[in-house]
Amino acid sequence: MIPVILSGGSGTRLWPLSRGQHPKQFLPLVSKHTLFQETILRLQGIDSLKAPIGVCNESHRFMMAEQLREIDTPPAAIILEPIGKNTAPAVALAALAADSEDDILLILPADHVISDITSFHAAVKNAETLAEEGYLVTFGIVPTAAETGYGYIKSGTQNTGVALDVAAFVEKPDFKTAEHYVASGEYFWNSGMFAFKAGRFLEELNKYHPAMLAACQKSFTSAQVDADFIRLNKETFSQCPADSIDYAVMEKTDKAVVIPLDAEWNDVGSWSALWDVTNKDEFGNALSGDVLTVDTENCFLHSESRLVTSVGVSNLIIVETPDSILVASKDHVQDVKAIVEQLKKQHRPEADSHRKVYRPWGHYDLVDKGERHHTKRIVVKPGAKLSLQKHHHRAEHWVVVKGTALVTKADEKMLLSENESTYIPLGVVHCLENPGVIPLEMIEVQSGSYLGEDDIIRFDDKYGRT
Repeated sequence: MIPVILSGGSGTRLWPLSRGQHPKQFLPLVSKHTLFQETILRLQGIDSLKAPIGVCNESHRFMMAEQLREIDTPPAAIILEPIGKNTAPAVALAALAADSEDDILLILPADHVISDITSFHAAVKNAETLAEEGYLVTFGIVPTAAETGYGYIKSGTQNTGVALDVAAFVEKPDFKTAEHYVASGEYFWNSGMFAFKAGRFLEELNKYHPAMLAACQKSFTSAQVDADFIRLNKETFSQCPADSIDYAVMEKTDKAVVIPLDAEWNDVGSWSALWDVTNKDEFGNALSGDVLTVDTENCFLHSESRLVTSVGVSNLIIVETPDSILVASKDHVQDVKAIVEQLKKQHRPEADSHRKVYRPWGHYDLVDKGERHHTKRIVVKPGAKLSLQKHHHRAEHWVVVKGTALVTKADEKMLLSENESTYIPLGVVHCLENPGVIPLEMIEVQSGSYLGEDDIIRFDDKYGRT
């Protein structure tokens, strides 16, 4: 089997931790590993797995590649979507990238928590057997409550022994309808996980949505291959219809079956869902960071950069980051995305990026900003290199705090050590590199009439950015 990890979500309901440039699947929310890494690590122990295929937003490519490297998992490919088109095109592209049409694809969203690994492995092995027989398999989560935040799968009567046929996929219901679904025993939560042969999926997609398959084939054959990255052409891929696997194929095919899965599953789709899977104190509070509580019950409190305290409250979500604070009732966590929508309408950067911004070479933290100055703390990984670039509207002062910097400034190259500095005048072509074996830490002070990140002209970049 080839694990196909779908990482296209934005996780807006977990703002302010999850943001457009660093969504929830790439965050360590429940362990020291990120949700994306946990998705791969929980497969350990399943025989005959091939290298995974990742599918992600183009802007997340280096994040995915770095997190794969951290867990020593070289990918078969990382498919880069220039725009989101839902899950059916993403899976079709993964099927086209498979070594053989007989390869079984194990489709896994990158943002789930599954605690009962033994039950999960057993379900995957059953799915592999059914996929070998030509079935298109989905995994239906045995519901534990009437949930309005999940889609549902209605099962039919035909039984293969380990699976039921699929009667219908239904959208997120209201509470009364969800109660009926759970009471009937015919419905499962839709996990978004699947297993089938690559060729079988493409056959069914061609039968029920030929225009989508044709667009995916065109996009795949015209894509640029850069190391592990398969870069889709934006203009070509934009012509592809958007739809989910559920509606494009699974609801229409007569070979769809659902395997019931009871493995302590959680899609971490909201703050209350994260509270569910987090360790709690004797009062039901999930606490993280520098937090103090008095007379506080059943709350989720998370602090990243300062002391957070609570007195006499219950059933609240309180999340602090260096640039934002969220306070929400646990009963209204599904509405957090409305805050993100407001931020986007106001063109505020907090909707898309954190104060700490990750780049392929490392990261920077915007520690202070004014009308004509920005101060950043920059960390460059060993052997990493920023692009050769210049700016039209700002000058920069660099001070090395730790490590060694190799600086290119016009035609000059220089090595800077701790407590040494240099000045990059406006318009001068420059580059920064870490030639050492420890991270390079620097303070950068920018000054000028315009300090936006788009004031950059790149002449050369080892990471292929334009």
